[in-house]
Amino acid sequence: MNIDWNLAVAVGMPVVTLFLGALINHLIDKRSKLIAHLGFISSHSLKPQADGKPGAIVNTHSVVIKNPGRKAAMNVRLGHHFLPDFNVYPDIQHEIRDLPGGGREIYFPKLIPKKEISINYLYFAPDTWDNINTHIESDEGAAKLVSVLLQPQPKPWVLKTIWFLIMSGIIVWLYFIFTFLRWTMS
Repeated sequence: MNIDWNLAVAVGMPVVTLFLGALINHLIDKRSKLIAHLGFISSHSLKPQADGKPGAIVNTHSVVIKNPGRKAAMNVRLGHHFLPDFNVYPDIQHEIRDLPGGGREIYFPKLIPKKEISINYLYFAPDTWDNINTHIESDEGAAKLVSVLLQPQPKPWVLKTIWFLIMSGIIVWLYFIFTFLRWTMS
């Protein structure tokens, strides 16, 4: 079986151009990307008091905000129905602002590229995590909320090998399809 190199080039060039264009776009596109996820949610029952009264229930959760983009995210705002005790890690410049509707927000003037911050909350029952946070946004728009699933991560070389095999398979199948179409039409 002889390989028709003109057909292989005709099929392969759009695929190569697609990935080359995506790579160039990734390298020259400088913008911020804001993603956020809940770090953990937990509840703790404190020991009963000496006089027999039941112990308090303390709830905690965290919100992790990350800028994986190539440009700083400006004016990042994290809104709250009400603002319980919290801390920001790592400790970066922030301020608390009152909102017109009665809520409050934590304001970060700038979140540099590749930076990740964690806002950890501590509050007492009956308040729960879903009644605290409202919005996460910056000048570029709302943050993308990501659901986090704990799972082992494959090694980078495994992912590259899988993608190489997928792309090789697609190119081979496209070659066979075009060869078959050419054969049936002649």
